[in-house]
Amino acid sequence: MSRAQVGAEVAASFGPVVLGSPPEPGRGVFTAPRQGTVVVVSAIGGAEGSRGAAAALSCAGSGVEKAALLVDVGGRVPRPTLIASASAHRLEERLAARLPVLRPAARGEVCHLAVAPDADGLAAAGTAVTIARGGLAVVHVAPEVLQPLLDTAGAPRPDAALLRADLAEARPLAALAVAGLLGRGLRVAVLKRRLSWVAERRAGFGALGSDSGGLPEPLLRRLLGAGARG
Repeated sequence: MSRAQVGAEVAASFGPVVLGSPPEPGRGVFTAPRQGTVVVVSAIGGAEGSRGAAAALSCAGSGVEKAALLVDVGGRVPRPTLIASASAHRLEERLAARLPVLRPAARGEVCHLAVAPDADGLAAAGTAVTIARGGLAVVHVAPEVLQPLLDTAGAPRPDAALLRADLAEARPLAALAVAGLLGRGLRVAVLKRRLSWVAERRAGFGALGSDSGGLPEPLLRRLLGAGARG
């Protein structure tokens, strides 16, 4: 099957979905969104790299005046970094005042928070997104927690979804997941290849620049509704 035929098949299966692979560095500087957006990030099948993709997305959505919130459902309690932006510290302080037991942490340009993968944890995530007050909130969940997040009262209500999927191995499963999310009115993007180890590492520290091998700009535009400059 030719590349054109494969592309047509994917388009027919997935509908209005942006498919992307990590870009080469130096492709422009992404402008962070000006209004609040909630994006859920998960994986399809055994695809790896969804946590790194969530961290990269939160870096892309952070700005000088407003830090993004990264909620890792089922993740480890984060540690603050030695260097963090003033906006990340401000968000950390607001979260700590309302959710002190969960120990939020300012990391670079992003504020991280870990919650349990149960109803109480999802409710705490919903509270954290509300506290973020209009900034980008990225919620990373394991595949088995995606449906509970969508169905649990008090959990974050996503506007968009980013799925990490290896289409050569899980195309039918990915198509089903995409169709379900589109049916809920979410914008959907699929990341076809895992980010590099360096990009994931930098993103985890909240220090991934938009020209440092992060997520491709078409995915960012679809998920965040913003563009690139430069």
